[in-house]
Amino acid sequence: MSAWKTVVPAALLAFTALGVHAQGAFPGDKPITLVVPFTAGGPTDRVARDLAEALRKPLGGVTVVVDNAAGAGGSIGANKVAKAAPDGHTLLVHHIGMSTMPTLVRNIPFKVESDFEYLGMINDVPMTLIGKPALPANNYRELTAWIAQNKGKINLGNAGVGSASHLCGLLFQNAVKVEMTTVPYKGTAPAMTDLMGGQIDLMCDQTTNTASQIEGKKVKAYGVTTAGRLSPPALKDLPTLQESGLKDFQVTIWHGLYAPKGTPADIQKKLNDALKVALKDPDFIKKQEGLGAVVVADKRAEPAEHKKFVQGEIAKWSPIIKAAGVYAD
Repeated sequence: MSAWKTVVPAALLAFTALGVHAQGAFPGDKPITLVVPFTAGGPTDRVARDLAEALRKPLGGVTVVVDNAAGAGGSIGANKVAKAAPDGHTLLVHHIGMSTMPTLVRNIPFKVESDFEYLGMINDVPMTLIGKPALPANNYRELTAWIAQNKGKINLGNAGVGSASHLCGLLFQNAVKVEMTTVPYKGTAPAMTDLMGGQIDLMCDQTTNTASQIEGKKVKAYGVTTAGRLSPPALKDLPTLQESGLKDFQVTIWHGLYAPKGTPADIQKKLNDALKVALKDPDFIKKQEGLGAVVVADKRAEPAEHKKFVQGEIAKWSPIIKAAGVYAD
């Protein structure tokens, strides 16, 4: 009888220890995939690849890879994560599109506010208004005159419906009260290629994608969309569009990290803890600052504040998109 009493607690202890070990195993040896809902080479892709490097160490050296799943205003990649196993190994890196998809994408197959676990925000990214090299305007004042003289003939490129460049373009047309021919591409890279080649006239895109092109003088730069000037060498002398005369024109793109709904709370905490370590990584900060991005260093790095912020952005962008009457099928 006493032997039985001794055996049972020992077995229970062994079982309990096994359970604790299993819980603490994440991420284990299985790679973590960061799904980017846009093409490779674009701004969000660059952020995700820098983040992947910064996450490896705080996640115990596990392999972190990037998977590009582009299309439908960013909803294809987002849906891939929403439907993935909630085990912490498939995550989403998305930008401001998380707040515009509910209005922009018809028949969206998931709910932004309830089908994801919000893990924290990554950065804030300013936008730049740029033009083809052969454009005769050399500053924003000259650009406004050129726009006035070429109404009905201006092509404004973007990385696809729902992209950051598309949203900025909508606001820019509204601000200057000139309708332009919008040319959507399947990603930022082909749009930038055509801009540099002169096939399109203008584009408003993230500094993460434009800084090197501006520095290399491969495009003409007319201004940044922030309240103040930026510090990176390629952008420090570029005026803000506000100081150039475009009043109240401020557009900042942000990126966040998400997991499928139902991801266990302990795994969510490990991922958020790793994210906060990555956001303080000097190499990650340096890379982002070199692109004009500002790494999040406030309470938005916490899941609850991240979600609260996105909900506010949904309320902000919904009426703008409805007024423009654009949709991504």
